[in-house]
Amino acid sequence: MHPTLSTEELSAWIRLSLEPGLGPASARNLLAAIGLPQDIYALSTSALRQFLPDELARQLRQAPGDDVLAAVQNTLKWLEHPGHHLLTLADPAYPLTLLDIHDPPLLLYANGDPARLDQPVISIVGARSASAGGADNARAFARHLAEQGWCIASGLALGIDTAAHEGALLAGPAGAGTIAVLGTGIDIVYPARNRELARRIAQEGVLISEFPMGRGPLPRQFPQRNRLVAGLARGVLVVEAARHSGSLITARLASEMGREVFAIPGSIHSPLSRGCHALIRQGAKLVESAQDIREELGSSGVAAAPPAQGQPRRKGPAAGPAAQAVLEALGYDPVHLDTLHERSQLDLATLTTRLLELELQEIVVRLDDGRYQRR
Repeated sequence: MHPTLSTEELSAWIRLSLEPGLGPASARNLLAAIGLPQDIYALSTSALRQFLPDELARQLRQAPGDDVLAAVQNTLKWLEHPGHHLLTLADPAYPLTLLDIHDPPLLLYANGDPARLDQPVISIVGARSASAGGADNARAFARHLAEQGWCIASGLALGIDTAAHEGALLAGPAGAGTIAVLGTGIDIVYPARNRELARRIAQEGVLISEFPMGRGPLPRQFPQRNRLVAGLARGVLVVEAARHSGSLITARLASEMGREVFAIPGSIHSPLSRGCHALIRQGAKLVESAQDIREELGSSGVAAAPPAQGQPRRKGPAAGPAAQAVLEALGYDPVHLDTLHERSQLDLATLTTRLLELELQEIVVRLDDGRYQRR
């Protein structure tokens, strides 16, 4: 249960966020003009007509409908569990960064430690169909930045989002943790395969949502989620993104909010690099290491860990001249086996053996289309 609000006050906040026909903008206008939700519901119909159409004014003076009443009761019951919180727009614990955006949510449902929202935040986003190298980069950047005192926010999607959350958790208890912004109700994990990751985040970070409990994954909700991913952060790092992707929406929103935008460049042949290259052409800061981000944003205010720990780095080359020949022939772009065969001048048996060894050492990855690429 909320530590300071009464059940009546909480119920009024929840009802206001669910009121049929009353959008978030109108609700915020009522709050600005009248005061707290319980003050709004205490007004007469004639007083409410100064701010609302007649039908909506009369609705607010009536008891809530059965659906709204059930949702309020379910939320109050959910709040009885440890780690479950409801942050209202008037709550001192509401993230200050979100008060800067033009459409802050009335409510934030939180599962975990809401104090994570007070820390300096960097958001890491990117493609759901991430390459192995892209996921490695997201994981390494997130871990290093979390060790440096930056809380890592992302959207719990597959691919880069998942890797970013995992990297932040790898920083351990001394790290700044991670924030997962959901595009569903707080009680629904989407995608379902990230259920275990969500459980860990609730224990070691925080899950947040502006959507009412029970709300499933509707397409229109993910751009809304993206604005919170951008709004929470001082900067947004895009790791991989196709030319038309939700990550670019997040980056655009971040730029409009005055946040810094960073992008990791990639191969000119990779479709997942084109979005990042477009951002760089539009003014995003090209990033090759976490140091580039720290130089732009400054210190997080937390004592830095030793630079070697968690710093994104390339894996060392495998020993042996044949393996070195394969890596030299491979370069840094995806390559077909026949091209490697021609470049390396190795016999096919030796080439495939060395490629397998490099895969097992996680130096090289075989892509879905059969090409090989350095991780």
